[in-house]
Amino acid sequence: MDGNDVNTAGKCPVMHGGNTETGHTVMDWWPKALNLDILHQQDTKTNPMGTDFDYREAVQGLDYEALKTDMKALLKDSQDWWPADWGHYGGLMIRLAWHSAGSYRLADGRGGGGAGNIRFAPLNSWPDNGNLDKARRLLWPLKKKYGNKVSWADLIILAGTMAYEDMGLKTFGFSFGRTDIWHPEIDTYWGAEKEWLAPSDERYTDVGKPDTMENPLAAVQMGLIYVNPEGVNGNPDPAKTGEQVRETFARMAMDDEETAALTAGGHTVGKAHGNGDAATLGAEPEAGNLENQGFGWLNPNLDGKATNAITSGIEGAWTTNPTKWDMGYFDLLFGYDWELTKSPAGAHQWRPVDIKEEHMPVDSTDPTKRVMPMMTDADMAMKVDPIYRAICEKFMADPAYFDDCFARAWFKLTHRDMGPKVRYIGPDVPAEDLIWQDPIPAGATGYDVAAVKADIAAAGLDLSDMVATAWDSARTYRQSDMRGGANGARIRLAPQKDWEGNEPARLAKVLAALEPIAAKHGASVADVIVLAGNVGVEQAAKAAGFDIEVPFAAGRGDATDEMTDAASFDVLEPVADGFRNWQKKDYVVTAEEMMLDRAQLLGLTAPEMTVLVGGMRVMGTNFGGTGHGVFTDNVGALTTDFFVNLTDMAFKWMPAADGSYEIQDRKTGAVKWTATRADLVFGSNSILRAYAEVYAQDDNKGKFVNDFVAAWTKVMNADRFDLV
Repeated sequence: MDGNDVNTAGKCPVMHGGNTETGHTVMDWWPKALNLDILHQQDTKTNPMGTDFDYREAVQGLDYEALKTDMKALLKDSQDWWPADWGHYGGLMIRLAWHSAGSYRLADGRGGGGAGNIRFAPLNSWPDNGNLDKARRLLWPLKKKYGNKVSWADLIILAGTMAYEDMGLKTFGFSFGRTDIWHPEIDTYWGAEKEWLAPSDERYTDVGKPDTMENPLAAVQMGLIYVNPEGVNGNPDPAKTGEQVRETFARMAMDDEETAALTAGGHTVGKAHGNGDAATLGAEPEAGNLENQGFGWLNPNLDGKATNAITSGIEGAWTTNPTKWDMGYFDLLFGYDWELTKSPAGAHQWRPVDIKEEHMPVDSTDPTKRVMPMMTDADMAMKVDPIYRAICEKFMADPAYFDDCFARAWFKLTHRDMGPKVRYIGPDVPAEDLIWQDPIPAGATGYDVAAVKADIAAAGLDLSDMVATAWDSARTYRQSDMRGGANGARIRLAPQKDWEGNEPARLAKVLAALEPIAAKHGASVADVIVLAGNVGVEQAAKAAGFDIEVPFAAGRGDATDEMTDAASFDVLEPVADGFRNWQKKDYVVTAEEMMLDRAQLLGLTAPEMTVLVGGMRVMGTNFGGTGHGVFTDNVGALTTDFFVNLTDMAFKWMPAADGSYEIQDRKTGAVKWTATRADLVFGSNSILRAYAEVYAQDDNKGKFVNDFVAAWTKVMNADRFDLV
């Protein structure tokens, strides 16, 4: 035997790494290291469609009416392997669309149905999403047939909308245009719990005060979309549940009327499933055996009968006619007294007292049997909470008003993360502009850009002020829900004009100089703010020895106060901006982690983040004019000095008493510069240091300027969906 073969018997012949349960990743070994993967997710290497495929172009060739016709036929084509309740998949498809869209939260714009994320872990295996894997498999024949012309994200939301339409609701509209992702999102923080449905207390400072829930979370427990249907921590109390419902839906940008409409309308059709022992169910999809082929929650007692399905553990329909859009939810909820009981699976639920037999729904499998309806604790909150009760009474008095309120709320729920109306595609896009779509009027394009730039240059503004103002206007953009950005110039309106991070006094000075220029030339203030930033960048590049023109596309409009939902814009206020070396206060999360989060929301790559920070520092754009990270003696010139001096071993880096850092001369001990964590991370993190070293090279001064301009333009145009 060859000596090299000793002790090899029984060893696995393949490499074990971070993709196996026996491997350790870099983050396993060093859990406090800055993980840059958030900036690399959805890399082109994960996309099987290739870089030349444009879904938003492809979907415009879809036969919309044929797809809708096929969808309605599918809703009534019950399959033995997952039989439809009452022969209609409407309730299941509504739940699929709802739970896909319902993960959206306003605080950071993440979650939602805009990318088909429910296909992947962890959402595909959340307890609250039980058996929605079956709904997606039911839709597969349509995806197979229409192929690349319809995304999973669009198909899922369309399924719920068509279900409502098929059951009698006049829907408000629908837009195509959601582009699929092909890998789980790693940027969405769903909570710190280590187990599904852990007690809510872990998310709250005080679980009795719903507004103390940790931001940016919206659901009350890990693995739920909204609230626990059995009550707070599974303990029935409709009054307390109502308070949690209000907070949770508010964190989704829904007011009380929209919340009541969605609750009632969502439970007007379909049923909950708990007719059996939940302990008999198989594992969730991500934990299933290979032979399960992605199916989870296998139900050994289904036996081809919809009645035997187990999902939430709660059992029963909310209305007498669960496949018909009507006022039946209100008829039962307010027409009867209700008492607490338990489902066959052991879940808390409510049942009507002395219900008339004709008001009971028929069994979901056997139409000759009538069965008991039910309400969840959240449903009972609509009756117990005085505000929700008053809204429901208004709905009952005016069914047409309820229909319209629900249709609009459903449209908002399923389109909230699609961005402005200009991104909508298809024949059913509503004509009406809605304030939550952040409407912006079209801007002028025919003015003399060169003349505007000349007047800006002559206005006497510091280049740092011009660059900082343009950055502050654009940095609100977040690709998570395509809100914010420079278009609309909302930085001059409440609440943005008063945000601490926008330095209101400096902002007012800059706007006072730019607004007359915009008026003189017939340009929008939004365009002139961006042009001023470009002028500043061009001046800084010239000071560094490079004549360069920053690309510019005219056409931004100016929003008004009437077009701005100030309350929903409050959540866009930055509490930290590593690009301008500022944070509002000290946080548990480090400065570099918050910078990373901002970069991801802006849609930046790690190299783009690096080049922007280095350029912003040397141009002197720090909040309040602080010197942290300004590693240059030539402030205002777009040089590589930040990177050159960061990587220069003539200096050492020492912590200071105030939490900042001192950059000291190794020979003399003299303090040359100061820095924050958001500066030094570009030298300490191995990946970011590799990027910093590229720009510190003697031969990359021109590359740095070109790369900065490209990244800058990307941020300035992030919300220019009309340019795509």
